[in-house]
Order: sequence, then structure tokens, then C-alpha cells
Amino acid sequence: MIKVGIIGASGYAGMSVLQILLQHPEVKVEWLMSSERSSGQKISDLYPHLTGECDLTMVDLNDLDKHLGAVDVVFLSLPHGIALNHVPKILAAGKKVIDLGADYRFNDEAAFKKWYHVEHADKNLLKEAVFGLPEIYRNEIKKARLIGNPGCYPTASLLGIAPLIKNKLVDNGAIIIDAKSGVSGAGRGTTLKTHFCERNEGIEAYSVTTHRHMGEIEYQAIRIAGDQGLKTTFVPHLVPMNRGILATIYGKAKQPTSAKQLVEVYKEFYKGEPFVRVLEGKTPNTKYVAGTNYCDLGVDYNEATGQVIVMSAIDNLMKGAASQAVQNFNLVCGFAEGTALKRLALFP
Repeated sequence: MIKVGIIGASGYAGMSVLQILLQHPEVKVEWLMSSERSSGQKISDLYPHLTGECDLTMVDLNDLDKHLGAVDVVFLSLPHGIALNHVPKILAAGKKVIDLGADYRFNDEAAFKKWYHVEHADKNLLKEAVFGLPEIYRNEIKKARLIGNPGCYPTASLLGIAPLIKNKLVDNGAIIIDAKSGVSGAGRGTTLKTHFCERNEGIEAYSVTTHRHMGEIEYQAIRIAGDQGLKTTFVPHLVPMNRGILATIYGKAKQPTSAKQLVEVYKEFYKGEPFVRVLEGKTPNTKYVAGTNYCDLGVDYNEATGQVIVMSAIDNLMKGAASQAVQNFNLVCGFAEGTALKRLALFP
């Protein structure tokens, strides 16, 4: 039995990790931790649907040292720039870390600082961290003690483009990613943009050239493609739904091809992957992955323009955060990869 602690359990992603781990046969959740605002409260008071399933009282993040000895693995779900102040001590105590935040998604200090405007506290750990996208880095994840869990937009985008750029099928200088996310991606805190009256009945692009996930997408895409010249245009949109991401990706084919040929490329690339479904004859829909760890991919080709079109759908709180974190946890701990993750979408 692996004993687990969750830091940042009061947010959507941390709470979602808890929900999954409560169904994990090899896990005991020892403690939940949060900031002063939520510490001292039962998690079931913050999230009444957990009543009777988990009634742990959240402890204060400032008391982390007192609780580290009780666990084997720590999940962190914190705003960027905070986890990096705690991860070194967790690792020094001999624990493994799955970080759902942004602090360990880059192995390069300059790239991290460029996009997050924060000096990293431990450059050696930054270099050691493994990017937690199992379909690409599974072997490295199995041996890691520190996982930088991918962001939601990068997960959908990278799974969508990886077969194209790895096989050098498109012009790497002109990849366009048009992505749309449900409002839960903004977290549980309320802002004017997530206020019901402002968000309902409307769709809006935001952070058009400055979204931090653009840096993460391009950084990892360059690694996958082995091409320093790779460039992406990434435009995120906020849509009035609770959860889900649909990324529509456009790339210029280097040679004429067909939708059928591209589907075969994708099926071969993701052969044996338990949580990637390459669809034929239908397009992905966020409803069909809601509440699951699946990524659904659709591929098409415009013969008139030579444009490859890829559609990638995930649940932003699940494959884009919590369930992917548990998938990484299973790999790190040597469990079957799909443990506690095999579930159908809640539909309709």
C-alpha cells in the first residue's frame, strides 16, 4: 500500500486527484494540505459530494515538515512559483513527487523564466524532472522521482501533433493550434472572465500570443521533432462549458497524402496505448471523454490545400491534469498503468 499526500487539494485538479485515488486499490491517502484559507476545514465541507467518502481535515502547507514522514508520494497542485519552494525538501526526505503545476515542465532554466517570469530555486532539479506525458516519455517516467505533469492545452496539442512531427510529415515552421477549453481550466477561484453572466452564451480568445502553455507546447514539440526550427501558433479560447478541451491543429503536408494514410500513421504511432483512441469516420467530441483519461484523435486531409487537420479532445481536469498525474503515479510506482483509470465518460 502506497501512502499519499496531496498538496493543493482544495482546487479542482487536487480534488480530482483525490477522487481517483479514493478508488485506487493500492493507495491510502494520509493527508490533504492547503493554504491557510482552507486549512482546518474538512474536504467534504468544501466539496459536499465527498461526504462519507473522504472527510479528512486539511492541514496547513506551512506544516509540511511535520507530515512528510507519513507518506511515500506527494502530489502537488499549486500555482506556478510555489511548488519549487517545497519540492526540494520533499525529495530530500526520500519521497517521490508528481507536480501538477508548471514548475517542473521545462528542463531549461531560461525557458522557464521566459514564460513564468520567476527564477527557479533549484536548477539541478529542473534538469532532472521528467515531463509526464506517458505516450512519449514512458520509459523515463518509470525511473523518475520527480514528474512535471503536463498542462491541459499541451497534453491535447502534443498528442495531436506528435505523429506528424516525429515522422516529419508537415512543415514544422507553420503549425497552427486552435484550442478551446471549458471554464474549469481557470480554477475554482472566481474572476470577471469566469463569472456566469460574462462567460455564458459567449466564446472568446485570450492570451493570444502570450499564453504560458504556448511555451510548453513548443519546448516539448522541439524535443519530440528533434528540430530547433519548429514553430507553433497557439490560440486558446474560453467556451461556456464546465470541462473539456478540443484542439484543432493545422499543418502543411510536405507531400500529398490522404486522410486514410494519415489515420494509419496515427494508429501505428499510438498502437498499444491504453488511453489514446484514433477515431475513424467520426470526429472527437469533448462529451465522449468527459471524466476519463482518454484522448480522442481525429485526422483529416484537405486535398485542395494540402492541409493536414488533426482534432484532439480531452477532459482538461482528467487527462489534462488529475488522471494523467495518476497515470504517471502508476508508472512511477510499478502498478498497472490503467489502475483506477479505466472508466467510461459520463454521457449524455
